[in-house]
Amino acid sequence: MRRTGWYLGVLAVLVAFLLPATACAQSGELEIFSWWAGDEGPALEALIEHYESLYPNVRVINATVTGGAGVNAKAVLKTRMLGGDPPDTFQVHAGQELIGTWVLADRMEDLTFLYEEEGWYDVLPEDLIKLLSTDEGIWSVAVNIHRSNVMYYIPENLEKWGVSVPTTWDEFFEIAPKLQAQGVVPLSVGENWSVIHLWESVALSVLGPDKWEALWTGELAWTSPEVVATWELLDRIMEYTNPDFASLTWQQATDMVVDGEAAFNIMGDWASGYMSTTLGLKPGVDFGWAPSPGTEGIFMMLADSFGLPKGAPNREATIAWLRTVGSREGQDIFNPLKGSISARLDSDLSRYDAYGQSVARDWQTNRIVGSLQHGVVANERFMNDFATTVMEMFLTTRDPVITSNAAHAVALQAGIGL
Repeated sequence: MRRTGWYLGVLAVLVAFLLPATACAQSGELEIFSWWAGDEGPALEALIEHYESLYPNVRVINATVTGGAGVNAKAVLKTRMLGGDPPDTFQVHAGQELIGTWVLADRMEDLTFLYEEEGWYDVLPEDLIKLLSTDEGIWSVAVNIHRSNVMYYIPENLEKWGVSVPTTWDEFFEIAPKLQAQGVVPLSVGENWSVIHLWESVALSVLGPDKWEALWTGELAWTSPEVVATWELLDRIMEYTNPDFASLTWQQATDMVVDGEAAFNIMGDWASGYMSTTLGLKPGVDFGWAPSPGTEGIFMMLADSFGLPKGAPNREATIAWLRTVGSREGQDIFNPLKGSISARLDSDLSRYDAYGQSVARDWQTNRIVGSLQHGVVANERFMNDFATTVMEMFLTTRDPVITSNAAHAVALQAGIGL
C-alpha cells in the first residue's frame, strides 16, 4: 500500500508539472465564429465542451450568427476580415469557398505544420487533403464530412408501387411512368439551390469523376458536348419532378417522399438527420438510401472546416482548437450529433447510426470529388452567379446550349480554370 501511495504521489507531481507545458499553458480567450444554431447548435457546444476540458484556462466565445443558412454569418465575416478584425477562427465550407476568397486575399495561415505534427496525412484521404490545399499550403481542418450524391426513398412504398431503386438514369426513366400512373411524383425537388444540388449529381453521372474535376481546372470547357449533355439529361429528369418545386424547401421535398407523394429525392445526408432526428424514422428500416443514379463508387463530398486567420488575436488557443477539431475524439463527439461523419479514416463507427456507418464505409473506399453547391470546387463568385444566372436561365428556357454558354461566361468572369 505504501509503495502504491508513493507511486500515485509521484504521478500527481508529474501531472502537475507537465500540465502547464501543455493544456494549462493555453489561456486567454478563443472566439469561434460560425452559423451553427438551432438543431446544429448542440454539436458545436459538445465540441466546445471537449475543448474546454482539455484547455480549462481558455474562455471560449461562441460567436454564432444565426439565419440565412450561413448567408448572414458570411456577410458579418466579410466586414470583419476586410476591416482587420478577424475572429480567432471561423466556420467555412472546405475547399474553394475558403481558398478562392480569404486564401487568395492572403488572409489565412498555412496549416501544413499541423498536418505534419498531428499525423493527419496518415488518417485523412489523399483526395480530401488535395481539396483543402493549393501549391502553397493546406488551409483548413475539416471537422466533418457530408455526402451530396444520395438518393432517398421509403422501402415500404417502393414495394407497394412495384419498383426498385434505379442505379442509372435509364432505369429511372423506365420506372418513372409507372410511378406517375399511380399518382406518384418520381423525384421530388425543392427551390433553386436544390436543383443545383440535383444537377451536380446528374453531371457527375454523365462526366465521371475525372471530367468533373477537369471542369474546375479549365481542362473541360463548359460548352463541350459532355457538359451540354448534363443539361439535356437534367431537362429530361425535370419532366418527372413536382411542378411546385420552386416554392418548396428541401425539408418539404423530403416530406413528399416520407408522406408517399414522391418516390425519390436526391439530397445531402442532412436529410438523413432530418428524417431520423426530427421525424423519428429509423435508418435502414423506415427509410433507405443509395448513391444517386450513375454515381456508384463516387463520393461527392462537402465539409465544414476551420482555419487560422492571419492576425488572429489568440493564435495559440486557435491552434489548440484546430488540433481538437482534427482529433479522432473531437470528430467522434461532434459528428453523431451533427448528422455527418468524421473526416478521419480511423473513426469509431460504433458511435454512429446505420446511415452514418454506411456513409463512413463509402468514405473509406470510394473515389472522392468535391461539391459545387456546397463550396468545395468553385469560389463564391461563381457559386452566386451560377445560382442567380445559370440555373435561373435553365429553369426559364430549359435550353441546354444557352445554359452551357451562360455557365461558360460565368466561369470566365469568376476566373475558373484561368
